[in-house]
Amino acid sequence: MPTDQPARPRADADSTQRRLTVVDQALRLFAEKGYEATTVDEIAEAAGISRRTFFRQFRSKEDVVFADHESQLAQARAFLESTPLEAAQGDPWDAVCEAVVEVFERFTQWREIAARRYRVVRQVPTLREREIVTVFRYERLFTDYLRGRLQGTADLELVQFTAAVTATHNYLLRRMVRGESAASPADLRAALAAIPRGGREPAPASDEMVVAVFPRDLSPRQVADLLARRLDTL
Repeated sequence: MPTDQPARPRADADSTQRRLTVVDQALRLFAEKGYEATTVDEIAEAAGISRRTFFRQFRSKEDVVFADHESQLAQARAFLESTPLEAAQGDPWDAVCEAVVEVFERFTQWREIAARRYRVVRQVPTLREREIVTVFRYERLFTDYLRGRLQGTADLELVQFTAAVTATHNYLLRRMVRGESAASPADLRAALAAIPRGGREPAPASDEMVVAVFPRDLSPRQVADLLARRLDTL
């Protein structure tokens, strides 16, 4: 018997996209006119929705500024909850890092929204305070997850780890939205790997240098494949 279940992810994606359209238009107006001078009616008109629909989706102008964070938090929570228990017991620190990388990847897809919010928030003290609270919600989500998976680990170690992970993500994201770097998810993964976990220092970088020589006529793909095979044997 057919069900509506397969259609749910598509419906959720459409709902998220509609909300992001409102967020995008709101941030554009805030940047152009100022946060205080922009009305809900103007945001609704720009987004092509009614005032009633706006308030069904958001409680206030302040909420619309951080609406994509709500989506990010929900997706990060779903990712962690879907991590199999046995995999999480292997290395829940890695699960948190991967959740953070996924958040970063989505922000790179919504880069213009992130950049507009950054400019708006810098100008409005109440929004800066809300941003601090939002950052703490990420830290709390990750810390609560680790507490459930790493019972017996010192709580301070968990808090220190999640604070460092979140700060590293935010540093690279802010540099990206300010146009100061083109940090990629791979850059974030490398930075997260250097953060100590559970009192253990990260593995030191090797001082060994590997020099390889290849025929000039090899394609880049052939070189990469050969390198991968040879490095596996070292």
